Amino acid sequence: MTHGLDTSFLVAVEVKSHEEHAACHARFQKALAAGDTFSLAPQILAEFIHVVTDPRRFAAPLTIEQAIGRAEIWWNAAEVVHVFPTTESTLLFLGWLKEYKLGRKRLLDTMLAALFQSAGVVSILTLNRDDFSIFGSFKFPK
Repeated sequence: MTHGLDTSFLVAVEVKSHEEHAACHARFQKALAAGDTFSLAPQILAEFIHVVTDPRRFAAPLTIEQAIGRAEIWWNAAEVVHVFPTTESTLLFLGWLKEYKLGRKRLLDTMLAALFQSAGVVSILTLNRDDFSIFGSFKFPK
């Protein structure tokens, strides 16, 4: 199975002081052991770098160099499938915004959901299920 990676999950796996680190790390290891793969979009890496370097979020944030290094490791991992926006995913994104009457605070998650949907991803690893459950097409493994 291929799981889409959301920023919240990626941050929890990488930041040992994160309250969800142990659970997310275990979930990731379980998926790896099962031979699963992971879909990763470039915008997740940008958001990941932004979050893990923020001193307001973490007592010991990563330096920008460390964060870029971790992002490169994820991007280049053999188990990672790169996903990119397409015409289909963009039209789905715009359609979902109208259909579900979503506002500006839902733009990035809706774009990611449309990207995953268009790539055939049905499972998302996230700490924010509510951001994606509205679309009715995804599972959220525990």
